[in-house]
Amino acid sequence: MSDAPTPAVTAIYVASPEGDTGKSTIALGVLHRLAATVARVGVFRPITRLGEARDYILELLLDHTTAGLSYEDCVGVSYQQLHDDPDGALADIVDRYHRVADQCDAVLVVGSDYTDVAAPSELSMNAKIAANLGAPVVLAVKAKGRTPDQVAQVVDVCMDEIATQHAYTAAVVVNRCDPDQMADVAAALQKIEPPSYVLPEEPVMMAPSVAELRTAVEGTVLQGDSALLSREALDVLVAGMTAEHVLERLTEGVAVITPGDRSDVVLAVLSAHAAEGFPSLSCVILNGDLPLHPAIEALVSGLGLRVPIVTTRFGTFETASRVATARGRVTAESQRKIDTALTLMDTYVDTADLLAQLSIPIPSVITPQMFTYQLLEQARSNRKRIVLPEGDDDRVLKAAGRLLQRSVADLTILGEESRIRARAAELGVDLSNAMVLDPQRSELCEQFAEQYAELRKHKGVTVEQARETMHDVSYFGTMLVYNDMVDGMVSGARHTTAHTIRPAFEIIKTAPGVSTVSSIFLMCLAQEVLAYGDCAIVPDPTAEQLADIAISSARTAAKFGIEPRVAMLSYSTGTSGAGADVDKVRKATELVRSREPDLLVEGPIQYDAAVEPSVARSKMPDSEVAGHATVLIFPDLNTGNNTYKAVQRSAGAIAIGPVLQGLNKPVNDLSRGALVADIVNTVAITAIQAQG
Repeated sequence: MSDAPTPAVTAIYVASPEGDTGKSTIALGVLHRLAATVARVGVFRPITRLGEARDYILELLLDHTTAGLSYEDCVGVSYQQLHDDPDGALADIVDRYHRVADQCDAVLVVGSDYTDVAAPSELSMNAKIAANLGAPVVLAVKAKGRTPDQVAQVVDVCMDEIATQHAYTAAVVVNRCDPDQMADVAAALQKIEPPSYVLPEEPVMMAPSVAELRTAVEGTVLQGDSALLSREALDVLVAGMTAEHVLERLTEGVAVITPGDRSDVVLAVLSAHAAEGFPSLSCVILNGDLPLHPAIEALVSGLGLRVPIVTTRFGTFETASRVATARGRVTAESQRKIDTALTLMDTYVDTADLLAQLSIPIPSVITPQMFTYQLLEQARSNRKRIVLPEGDDDRVLKAAGRLLQRSVADLTILGEESRIRARAAELGVDLSNAMVLDPQRSELCEQFAEQYAELRKHKGVTVEQARETMHDVSYFGTMLVYNDMVDGMVSGARHTTAHTIRPAFEIIKTAPGVSTVSSIFLMCLAQEVLAYGDCAIVPDPTAEQLADIAISSARTAAKFGIEPRVAMLSYSTGTSGAGADVDKVRKATELVRSREPDLLVEGPIQYDAAVEPSVARSKMPDSEVAGHATVLIFPDLNTGNNTYKAVQRSAGAIAIGPVLQGLNKPVNDLSRGALVADIVNTVAITAIQAQG
C-alpha cells in the first residue's frame, strides 16, 4: 500500500514531463469539476512570464474560477527568476500560493509548459514545488508517437522523479492517444498504483484558429466576418493544381493557400464554400503579395461571403511552412476547444472519483457554477428532445453546438436546412446530430394545420388559415411539442414573449389541476439559489392566482434541487399591517396551506424577514420559513420584475429564466438579449421539466 498523505487536500497540481501533452484539457476538466464541488475555486501558475506576454493558459482558467482573484494574484515567479535564484524563487512561489489558498476552498495549480528551452530538470522542479505546496500531482503524459509500452515507461520514470522530490502522484492522465490504441495503453498502465485514464487524440484541440494562421503568416484580412477568425482550421490545402482538382480535395474546415493571381482557384473554392453539398472553408490565404485582379475582387466582394480571406507577402513554400507549424492553443476565446476538452474529460476521466480520493470537502453552499453544472448533469441523466425555432440566430446555433457536444439534449432546429447547416459550419459548430426542419416546406405542415384548426374551431379558425399559421416557427415548434415529437421548446432570442407563449396557451394549455400559467426566475446568488415568482407573466394576480403561483413555484423549485420554503411577500410581516394588498397575500397564504398542508409557507412577510435570520428572529421568531425562505412569491408583476432585475444588477446575481410553469408540457422564453450560456441553461431547464 502507498504511504500517501491522508489529510483533506485543498490543492491539485497538474504537471507534465514535456510539451504538447494537452495539459489545458486536463486542467479545464478538473477545474470545471472543482467549481461544481466547492464554493471558492482558484488557480495558480507557479512559473510564468511575468512582465512579458500574458499567460494564455492562466487567462483561460481564470474564466472558470469562482474565487474572484485577479491575474496578478495568481502568478508565482518568472522563468528568469527561477533560473537566477532557484531557492529564492521557490520561497516566493510558496508565499504567493498561500496568499491565493487563503482566499479559496480549493486551488488548481498548473505546472510549467516547456515552451521555453525545455530542461531535463523541469519535471523535477514542478514536483519539488508540488511537495512544498502539499499538493498531490495529476501527471499528464502524451501518448502520440509512442507505443503502449513506451507510454508506460515514461509514466514509470516520471513517477519515480516525482517521488524523489517527496511529492505524491494522485492520478495519471495519458492524453492524445490514437483511438485504436486506447485499450492497449490502458492495459499497459494497469500495473501502476494511482488511477490512470486515457484520452483519445482530438484533432480540433491541436488545430490552429484562423487568427493564429493569420499571425503565423503575418497576414492581413482582406475581407470576411471577423467573428469567424476564432474558427479552427482542421486541415490545410496548398492549391497548386488546377481548380477542378482543388475542388476534389476540399474538406470540412480546410484552410486553402493559393497565390493571389490564381483567379480560377479563388473563384472555384469560394463558390464551393457557398454551394450546397461542398465543405465549408475555414479561410483562404492569398500568398505571394499578389492582389486579386480588380474585376475578381469586385466579384468576390459581390458574393457577400463571410469566410475570411487573408493576404500575406510570403511565397507558397514559406506560407505553407508557417501554417504547418502554427500551434493551436486553447484560449479563453476558443469555445469549441473548451467544450471539446470538457466533453473529453467527462467521457474518459472520472473526475468525481478523483476529487473524492483527494478528500475535497463537500460544501453547504451552492454557487452559480455549482448550480449550472448540476443543471447540465441532471438534464444529461435522462436526455430529452428540445426544439429551437430560431435557427436563423447565431447564438442559438452556438448554444446548440455546445448542448449537442455535452450531450445535454437532443435538438430539433427550425429553419431552412441548407442555410442553417452552412452557417453552423462557418461558425465551427457541429450540428450533425441535430434534426433540422423547415416550417415552410415540411410534410408535417398539413397534419399540423388540420390539428390546429380542430383545436381552434371554436374561434372560427379554418384549415386554410391554419396552414398559414403553421409556417410560423413558434406555432410549428409548439405543434411538435403537442404531438410528442419533441419534449419541450425554447424560443424568444428573436421573438417577443407573447409570440413564444401564445401558441402554448392555445395548443398545449395548462396542466391538470392548474388554472394559472406563471413563471419563476432561478436567482443564483453568491452562495445560494432562490426562486422568484412571478416576475414575467401575471400582472396583478388575485389571491387564488397567487396561491397557484406559490404552489407551482414550490414544485418547480423542488425539481431543481431547491428545498421549497415559501415566503408570500408583502410590505407587512405577520399581523402588523392591514389593507387590501396585505389581505390578498394573507388570503393566498391560507389557500396554500389548505391545498398543500405539508408545504412550508409563511405570509404575509417582508423580504428582509424572509431571507435574513437576524431580522426573522425579531419579527417572526417561531416561523420555520422566516430567515430561510428559498421560494419568494411577489404580490404582483410590477414588484417581482423590478426586484429580480435590481438583485441581478446590484448583487451580481445570475438570473435564469423566466421558467414557465403550469403548462401541460414545457415551453420556455428567452430574453432577446440572451447570451449563449443563457440559452444553454434554459434548454437544460426545459429538459429537466420534461423529465417530470
